[in-house]
Amino acid sequence: MVDFETKILFNLLWMGYVGGRHTSEDNVIKNFPRDERKKAKKALKKCYNKGYLILKPTHYGQEVSINPRMLKEILKMPGINEMEKEYSI
Repeated sequence: MVDFETKILFNLLWMGYVGGRHTSEDNVIKNFPRDERKKAKKALKKCYNKGYLILKPTHYGQEVSINPRMLKEILKMPGINEMEKEYSI
């Protein structure tokens, strides 16, 4: 079973949200079932604290993308590798 943080990071990688390309925090959480979205929001905050994600403040809300400096570390994560083989990035 893959945890929430890994799913969030993989989804952002899958869609290409690295560095300059970003999306809304709400869009990141939309991929989860409604009853799991609170847990996903907490996992999103953990990803910020670990430095995996960067925030881009805009006039219409917070935007999120993967920190390009942490990309190598993210790609080495075991959960990411499993999902990468399954979905072939």
